[in-house]
Amino acid sequence: MKKTFWASLFAAVSLFPGVLHAQSPVTDEAEQRILAAREALRSGDRNTLERLAAVSTAHPLDIYPRYWLLVNKLARSEPPPTAELQAFLTAAAGSNLAERLRADWLRRLAGDGDWAAFMALYPALQNPDAELRCTAWTARLLTGDANAASEVASRWETLSDAPAACELPLRNAAASGQVDEERVWWRIRRQIDSRTPNTALASLSLLPPASAPAAPSLEQAIRSPAPWLDRLPANFAVTRAGRELALAALARLAREDARAAHVRLLRIQDRLGADERGYAHLVIATHAAIDQLPEAGALFAAAGTIDSTPLQRAWRVRAALRVQDWQAVRSAIEQMPVDERDSADWTYWLGRAYAASGEAGQAEALFRRIAGEAHFYGMLAGEALGHAFAPPPATAPLPRARLEEAERDPSLRRALALYRLELRTEALREWIWGVRDRDEAFRLAAAHLALRHELYDRTINTAELANPRSNFELRFLTPYRDLIEPQVHAQGLDLGWVYGLMRQESRFAAPARSSAGAQGLMQVMPATAKWVAGKIGLSDYHPRRLSDPHTNVLLGTSYMRLIMEGLDRHPVLASAGYNAGPSRARRWRDAVPLEGAIYIETIPFDETRDYVKKVLANAVVYSAMLEKKPQSLQARLGTVAPSLASE
Repeated sequence: MKKTFWASLFAAVSLFPGVLHAQSPVTDEAEQRILAAREALRSGDRNTLERLAAVSTAHPLDIYPRYWLLVNKLARSEPPPTAELQAFLTAAAGSNLAERLRADWLRRLAGDGDWAAFMALYPALQNPDAELRCTAWTARLLTGDANAASEVASRWETLSDAPAACELPLRNAAASGQVDEERVWWRIRRQIDSRTPNTALASLSLLPPASAPAAPSLEQAIRSPAPWLDRLPANFAVTRAGRELALAALARLAREDARAAHVRLLRIQDRLGADERGYAHLVIATHAAIDQLPEAGALFAAAGTIDSTPLQRAWRVRAALRVQDWQAVRSAIEQMPVDERDSADWTYWLGRAYAASGEAGQAEALFRRIAGEAHFYGMLAGEALGHAFAPPPATAPLPRARLEEAERDPSLRRALALYRLELRTEALREWIWGVRDRDEAFRLAAAHLALRHELYDRTINTAELANPRSNFELRFLTPYRDLIEPQVHAQGLDLGWVYGLMRQESRFAAPARSSAGAQGLMQVMPATAKWVAGKIGLSDYHPRRLSDPHTNVLLGTSYMRLIMEGLDRHPVLASAGYNAGPSRARRWRDAVPLEGAIYIETIPFDETRDYVKKVLANAVVYSAMLEKKPQSLQARLGTVAPSLASE
C-alpha cells in the first residue's frame, strides 16, 4: 500500500522517537535529485550525473548519484577512472554500493585483460557471483597460480552449467590432467540431459581430439533423437564417441517419450558396455518416473548401482512411492549420501517405510528428528507421533535499543528511502545487504521496522532469516484482512488456505510482478484475470486493475473457488492447479486412490511440488493462529481420487 513521504516519515518517527530528529528531513527536492540522477544513468547523460553527484546533502541516498556516475564512467571511459573508483570504495567501505562497484570494476578489468589489477582488487569482494568466481580462476591461471587448476578439478561436478567465463579454467583443468576423460564425458552427459543440451557442444573441446565426436553429429543427435537412433550404423558401437552419441539421443528422447526411448534401448543394449547400459536405464527411468509411468521402478532396478545425480536419486524414491513399494522406498533412501538422506523429506519418507514394515521404533526415532518444525515434513512427522500442529507461542519483545539500532542502520535507511521512491530493485539489494551476517536480534528488529513501513515481504523474509522456528506473528502476517476475509466468505473458501497461498505467491507485496507476467497479491496472470472476470460478470475489468489490491483479491479468490469446484473441492489439487493449471493437476492423479502426500511428492514440476507443500503447510499455521487451536495437515491432504478414463 503506497504511502506519502510525510506519512512514512511520521511512521518512522513515531516508532523510534528521537532517532530521526538529529538528521535533516528528507525533502521533495532531494528525492527529485535522486530520481533525476537515476534517469540520467539510464539515458547516459554524464553531464547531468556530474552535476547531481556534486551536490552534498544529508539525504540517505546521497551516495547513489556518485555511484551511478562511476558506473557510467566504468562503462564509457578510457582508461577507467582508477583514482575516483578507489576513493569511492574507501569512502563507502562495507556498503552494498561499494560491493557492486567493485564487481563492476572487476568485470571491466577482466574485459581489458588487466589480470594483475584484477587479482589485487578481487580479494576484497565479499560475495562474488559464479561468473566472477570463474573469472578469478582465469586471472589466477594467467598470473601463474598453479593451484587454480586443482581447485577447478575439485569442483568439476558442480560446474556442468557454469557460465562462459569458466571456459578457460575448465579447459586448463582437462588439458593439465587434473580432470580425466571419464569426468569430461560425465559432464557432457549431464549437460545433454538438461534444459540446455547445446552447452554440451562447447564441452566437446575438453576431450582429446581423437576421442571427441563431431559437433554437428552431436547436435543432430540432440535435435532429432528418434531418427538418429533409427538410422544408427551397424558399427556405431566400435568407438566411444559412437556409443556416446547413441546415449545422447536416448537421453533426449527419454525427455520426450520415455517408453519410446526404452524400446530403442532394447534394440541396441547388447552393443553397449555394462556401465553404458546402466546409464541409459537410469536416464530413461528418471524420465519415466517424472512422467509417472508405473514401469519406472523396473527401469531403475535395471540401472543397478551406477553413479547418479541427486535428481535421479530423488526420482528413484518417488517412483517407488507412487506405487507404494515401501521396501523400494527404503532401499533407495538408504543408498543416498548421508547429507541427502538426512534432509527432512527423506527422513520422513524413510520413517514411513520403516513403519510400513512394522519397525515402529526406528520409524518413531526418525519422526522425532523433525517433528514439530513448521514445515510440511515436520508437521507430518508430528502427526505420525500423534501431535497436531498447535498454535505457536508469541515471540518475546525486543529491547528498544535493538529496534533503534535497526532504524539507524545505513543500509536499511537507504532501503526505506528507495522504497519510498519506488526503486524496488535497488531497495531490495540494500535491504538484503543490511541484514546479511547480522545476529538474530538485529534481523528481528529489521523485520519490525519493515512491518511499520508496510513492507510485508521484507517483514516475512527477514523474520524467517532471523529464526525459521520462531517469530510466527511476523512470518505469518495477515495484512489486507478487510479486503480478503469478505471475499473468502463470499467464495466459500478457507481463510487459512487463502492466506497460505497468498503468502507463497507474493509475500503480500501488492506491486509484485513475476517474470511470466503474474501480478499483484495473488499473482494473477492477465489472461486468467480476463477469463475469471467474464465468469463472475466483472464487466468493467481492465488489465490495469490487476495492480489494485481490491480487484486482485476479487479475481484471485474467485479463481480459487472455480478451481476448487473443478477439482473435487480438494485443496491439494486446487493448490497444484493454481500454480500449474487445473488440467495438469487432474493429469497428475493416478488410476487408483492416492494419499495426498504421495500425490504432492510425485508432482513432476519442481516448482509446483515445492509450492503445494509450502501453501498447505502455510495454511495449517495460519489456521492454528486464526482459530487458536491445533490443526492437522494430514486431514487437509486426505486422499486424491483416481483419474477418470477420459483424463
